[in-house]
Amino acid sequence: MDHRAIEQAERINALRHPALKYVGGRISPEMQPPKLLWIKEHLPKTWRRAAKFLDLADFMTYMSTGIDVRSLCTTVCKWTYLGHRDRWDRDFFRKVKLEELLWSVKIGADVAPMGTYAGNLTRNAADEFGLTTETKVAVGIIDAHAGGIGVFGMGRRRRLNGADFEQTLALIGGTSSCHMAVSHEPRFIKGVWGPYYSAMIPGMWLNEGGQSASGSLLDFIIRNNSIYPTITRNAAKEHLTVYEFLNNVLDDLKRSERKGPELAREINILPYFLGNRSPHADPTARGIISGVTLDVSVEAVAKLYYATIQAIAYGTRHIIEEMNRHGYKIARIHACGGGTKNPVWLQEHADVTGCEIILPKEPEAVILGSAMLAAVGAGKFSSVLEASRKMSGVGKIFRPNGKHKSFHDAKFRIFRKMYDDFKGYRNELAGFQTESR
Repeated sequence: MDHRAIEQAERINALRHPALKYVGGRISPEMQPPKLLWIKEHLPKTWRRAAKFLDLADFMTYMSTGIDVRSLCTTVCKWTYLGHRDRWDRDFFRKVKLEELLWSVKIGADVAPMGTYAGNLTRNAADEFGLTTETKVAVGIIDAHAGGIGVFGMGRRRRLNGADFEQTLALIGGTSSCHMAVSHEPRFIKGVWGPYYSAMIPGMWLNEGGQSASGSLLDFIIRNNSIYPTITRNAAKEHLTVYEFLNNVLDDLKRSERKGPELAREINILPYFLGNRSPHADPTARGIISGVTLDVSVEAVAKLYYATIQAIAYGTRHIIEEMNRHGYKIARIHACGGGTKNPVWLQEHADVTGCEIILPKEPEAVILGSAMLAAVGAGKFSSVLEASRKMSGVGKIFRPNGKHKSFHDAKFRIFRKMYDDFKGYRNELAGFQTESR
């Protein structure tokens, strides 16, 4: 969620380097080269003193084993490592003025597939974990991508084929959301990260859409009003989470007003409060709320919360439509993460996208995906796909309600138009700058 490197990302994108083909055409300020360049320019002492720069998964491997082996997932998805060529693009790093990182090996020279045996626990790490130095450590993965592995193979009783890959999206909904699909051949989709070779499923190309703010946006909407203390107090009295409480309010409103999703008909939201990751790749985009009134009741907040869930679901639909325009045929969503604990969030995503949403039997699918990699690293399974298929199971299924399709189609058209409107507002005022005195 750290977007302070927007300026650095724009400078990198202005180069139009061929390496950018593999990050959806434009590098995001959420990726590491812009962040590293920001550190170099704004924290020069820290830059000179740093011995290594590591992604979280790689840092954990390094601290556990003392061995600096980087994950193919982290380096390909966030650092522009060319997985299909098994190398860094030195020309790219030279042109963005970060080549010194390669010569000094500060971002790693040994890159290995996820689940590969990395080494055993060091004595210090073994003591910290209460384990022994005989414990093996496998190369790790980005948390969302572990969730993708954890859910991708569930419900499959046979080997996966090309049609399975084309029709399935792994949706990991948390503070932000990731939308991941894999294919046998590279698919270049403007504004969708990738194609990344072997970054999640070995031997497959990964396309990764995403929303920079999803769960965090819901939290913001719920908390950013004067009645939030009343909502939390009432929820606590009923031993409910705030989300469960608001969902109950929505149920009561639907019954009393005899409405379904049109309960939020007059509220339209562009959910780009932290920019748009996919498919516009516009980190400078901002949010819009249309239909605000002076109503400060709990019911008004519940409707605004409901409209926000719908807006997040429209963002998912937009990403899926772009993926399908480039060869995918996504018809089902395998979902995990914090958002999947909310039945309203799930049903709206099913209704809006028209996709069946399948939940894993094991709700902590991100941890399950990590366990699958450990099982592969320990030799229990011959491949990540085999582990994903055999270690997972299907939980609850949410099916789309077709009677709401026309309503969501209309609201989705408004959703698409709101971004065009936002760009129009921004262009109208582009010539004005605030002077500081």
